Amino acid sequence: MSYTEAEIASQPDCWRRAADLVREPGGAVREVLPRAGERVAVVGCGTSWFIAQSYAALRESAGQGETDAFAASEMPSGRRYDRVLALCRSGTTTEVLELLRRLRGTAPTTVVTAVPGSPVTEVADSVVLLDFADEESVVQTRFATTELVLLRAHLGVSPDRLEADGRAAIAAPVADGLLGAEQFTFLGRGWTYGLAQEAALKMREAAGAWTEAYPVMEFRHGPISVTGPKSVVWWLGEGDCGLEEEIAAAGGRLVGDGRDPVAELVAVQRLAVAIAQARGLDPDRPRHLTRSVILG
Repeated sequence: MSYTEAEIASQPDCWRRAADLVREPGGAVREVLPRAGERVAVVGCGTSWFIAQSYAALRESAGQGETDAFAASEMPSGRRYDRVLALCRSGTTTEVLELLRRLRGTAPTTVVTAVPGSPVTEVADSVVLLDFADEESVVQTRFATTELVLLRAHLGVSPDRLEADGRAAIAAPVADGLLGAEQFTFLGRGWTYGLAQEAALKMREAAGAWTEAYPVMEFRHGPISVTGPKSVVWWLGEGDCGLEEEIAAAGGRLVGDGRDPVAELVAVQRLAVAIAQARGLDPDRPRHLTRSVILG
């Protein structure tokens, strides 16, 4: 079993621990995460940027306050925020470090990371440590979902259904025919569009697959033109996607089992590993990638 497979399988236990952190007596974690009414920026790189997008949409839809998500290298200067939340597994990513140094003294900053004592913990005002969700694999799986579960729990979302759906996604066999697909389009709506982006990234990183991601209603504005008999359209939203007839008419296969969208992402992670192994690739160490991007 690869590191990635073991880390994928451990996710439900990590989710429970993250949700428990929010409920801890004393509320240390609650105090450093965004408070209701604050204007918040959420930043990250790669996977963490997509998780930031999902959380920003969730927080706004919950009426907690205006929330913007940025790639750490692209956060605009001069905007005023009540808090900046940085997501950074390794604690060493150059763009996150540079941004937090630039923001010192202008707004409270909190970082969610997996590595105690890493450089990012020295430049952020507050730290939420998820070291139990750290990973050996270059490809992020459990840390990404665990930090999102933490943030969802802080918004009052129980992890109970997700845990059950996640265990089901881990136990289920990879659906027939998916290993032979040539093109994948991931679709989301609202907060799950960030998850669709992350699903596409996992398939590119681990399996080198041709993947794209879009808000669901954008599918008809171009992506449908590449859909055919060797295509999979994967819905990571809640309820029906509303495109069943269009996808079938184009010859594509619609996938999405109605699970919690984070559990649906787990199913994508498992497929990415299976395709990588079928192609003779190492899902733990994808080509040209490192665990952290540190610029010289």
